Amino acid sequence: MSERATREENVDVVWSGDWVAERLGVALEGDGDLRELLGLALRRNPKRAHLLVSNVLGKHVPQRPSVVYGAGYGLGERVRALLGEEEARRAVVLGYAETATGLGHAVADGLRDAPYLHSTRRPVAGVRQAGGFEEAHSHATSHLLLPEDPELLAQGAEFSTLVLVDDEFSTGNTVLNTIRALHGLHPRDRYVIVALVDMRSPADRDRLTAFAAEIGARVDLVTRSTGTVTLPDGVLERGQALVAAQEAEQAREAGEAGETGEAGEASASAPPSVPAPAPVTRVDLAWPAGVPDGGRHGFTPAHRAALEAALPDMAERIAGALGGGARQGRVLVLGFEELMYAPLRLGTALEETLGAGTEVRYSTTTRSPVLAVDDPGYAIRTRLVFPAHDAPADGPGDRYAYNVAGAGFDAMVAVVDSTADTPELHASEGLLARLAAHTGQVLLAVVPSYTPTTPVQESAVLPEPLRGPDFSSYAPEDVGWLLQDLSDTELEAPTEEREEAIQSGGAHYAESLPVEYQPSAEYQALFTAALETSAARIAHAVGTVTETVLAERGPRPVLVSLARAGTPVGVLMRRWAQHRHGLDLPHYAISIVRGRGIDATALRWLAAHHDPADVVFVDGWTGKGAITRELAAAIEEFEAAGGPAGFDPEIAVLADPGGCVRTYGTREDFLIPSACLNSTVSGLISRTVLRADLVGPNDFHGGKFYRELAGSDVSVRFLDTIAARFDEVAGQVEDEAKELLAADRAPTWEGWAAVERISEEYGIHDVNLVKPGVGETTRVLLRRVPWKILAKRGAGADLTHIRLLAKQRGVPVEEVDDLPYSCVGLIHPRYTRGATGADGKAVKGA
Repeated sequence: MSERATREENVDVVWSGDWVAERLGVALEGDGDLRELLGLALRRNPKRAHLLVSNVLGKHVPQRPSVVYGAGYGLGERVRALLGEEEARRAVVLGYAETATGLGHAVADGLRDAPYLHSTRRPVAGVRQAGGFEEAHSHATSHLLLPEDPELLAQGAEFSTLVLVDDEFSTGNTVLNTIRALHGLHPRDRYVIVALVDMRSPADRDRLTAFAAEIGARVDLVTRSTGTVTLPDGVLERGQALVAAQEAEQAREAGEAGETGEAGEASASAPPSVPAPAPVTRVDLAWPAGVPDGGRHGFTPAHRAALEAALPDMAERIAGALGGGARQGRVLVLGFEELMYAPLRLGTALEETLGAGTEVRYSTTTRSPVLAVDDPGYAIRTRLVFPAHDAPADGPGDRYAYNVAGAGFDAMVAVVDSTADTPELHASEGLLARLAAHTGQVLLAVVPSYTPTTPVQESAVLPEPLRGPDFSSYAPEDVGWLLQDLSDTELEAPTEEREEAIQSGGAHYAESLPVEYQPSAEYQALFTAALETSAARIAHAVGTVTETVLAERGPRPVLVSLARAGTPVGVLMRRWAQHRHGLDLPHYAISIVRGRGIDATALRWLAAHHDPADVVFVDGWTGKGAITRELAAAIEEFEAAGGPAGFDPEIAVLADPGGCVRTYGTREDFLIPSACLNSTVSGLISRTVLRADLVGPNDFHGGKFYRELAGSDVSVRFLDTIAARFDEVAGQVEDEAKELLAADRAPTWEGWAAVERISEEYGIHDVNLVKPGVGETTRVLLRRVPWKILAKRGAGADLTHIRLLAKQRGVPVEEVDDLPYSCVGLIHPRYTRGATGADGKAVKGA
């Protein structure tokens, strides 16, 4: 055993949270053995700097497998006693990825006859999602539910009680999000929440009680220990500063020592007792056929019985590969991220096989970055850093193993699933090489990854959002598109053909797409100039509308932009909330079609993942308010048809020149540069498509990703230019937002009245052909057949691009007085290809 490992075992009086508590004033108080269960560490996380480090979870701190398994199994026995044997047989246990996958499985074992499922952050090809939810404080939030048997999540005679297992309750938000999402799909009468420790505040406890009353279900709580974490004011900022200072110091020390490893990483050089990296030996486990590697797709009592029968033989295989030397020393069984249960049970079996003469410990690797400080009063003494080796959906990145380096292990058994047995695992900087520098022997045991053979029933499945870079040029965290990808479908038609079909009643505008307008060099230069001159004004409006939303719809609204004009605004609002308040707001884009309503499948998806009351619909601007009215009618129709209730149809917009909404950034009608272009300023996404032969009743509406236009894409440039002005306008925004919140912001519908007047004055007699405001007029010139443009007399630079487009299309611009907008675009009211030229330009006298 190493000198440091011996020192740690002898110093029992030092709490592994002292270091953080002394420097940040964090206090941990509670009943029983709370301080023995938990230590403290720090992490680089914009949502929560401190980390409660469990000593019995088997994630960050190597612990005896029997202790880790016993902690979960004992909680399961308590749940069994609470429910009674009959009800326990009809319970389903759901664990949380990544930290509680093994704990939840052990709880299910304690119930004896309960099937088990855990959430996952790993999409599996060919397996559709049956649910999901968000984890607000985590560094990686989206949880997927991928059961092989969707009935596991359904309320019925077979499965009546849902048991939810997490390692800790901090606020209870994750559990609330889960129950809300699943209850919306399959309401049930009883839930049991299980955790090692309950650290919620009194207010959070009251919130859970109120929520249970709201949904009319019984919610029980089973925990091993209860306590509170007291956080002084400014602890997040101070914690982040402390992490930065420690990392800088560790980098300096590593540089002085001539080491090349990352700051705080103990693997920069091998310990003196290990002269050369240990060899890596692969062990054939003879994993039982048909037994899943864990609960990602469900784990039944029959699976449990088969695994129990096979464990002794698999432990003997590992013991045989270890040889005689390790039998008298320390052996670490190291699991892999969500793969916690299989290595844990291999560890418990190995304890029995090797006997008291060998000290077996168990922990797993993780995605979570935590600061390492080699101090007895700190929970994370060392860390190993290595690249991800399972081709994660969110792309490559660092992974970590804590308290493994320098811990004196004579042998390490790395247990991964076959999906993660990749070249990256075996690379010179990979996990196996990192382990080999800190032990005398490394074994690799690979558990076959389980893929369901029975397809998930379509009726229980909702599609998942599309994200960049596979769909759109936005970053994946910027927006999730609640659309289906129709990129390979031919949908474009010449503008003139579309207009004739639309006005004749032969087609709806959402059944086809206009050919994407390709701006001239002159027009692109105009966009660039407009962006530079209006960036501060737009940043001001973004800040004002976001602050209004946070004040009235907080604390964590879910932004849902109306694709596609609303999407850049939604991304900017999300960026403002993150930049000014450290909030990581969910943001999705949804399709709404005039005359056809909103995407009902997308609304069901939102209700399954979030509280509908938290959803805030976002659009770019209002014209005459048609979409505002369309949304209100669509939500009413959705609820009347049995859809989940609670969505607020009010829209938050950047600009509201028509006086149609009460949540806005400004009521000025000025040029928003994103209105100047189409897909090339909107993530390269088309406007949405709704056509019966392409969109089924349970499908999202469609959209196209114009990858071929990447060379002209200015979407991210548009966002970055405006976001760079946030700090400049912050003071003005704060003052204006306070004034707006106190003001009467009731809609005046001034714009609608003006549109009706113009429609009659110009003999159009159809308000749908009158498009008021700079944004709508731009759309007319880019996507429809314009008749004429009405420009407010004296309007200046905001209409420069309008005049240029009108000139290119041969459309007259008429200066008028008494116009509540800067301009109004009129679509040709009697359009046929004979009424205009073949190129779509207006013919005089038509």
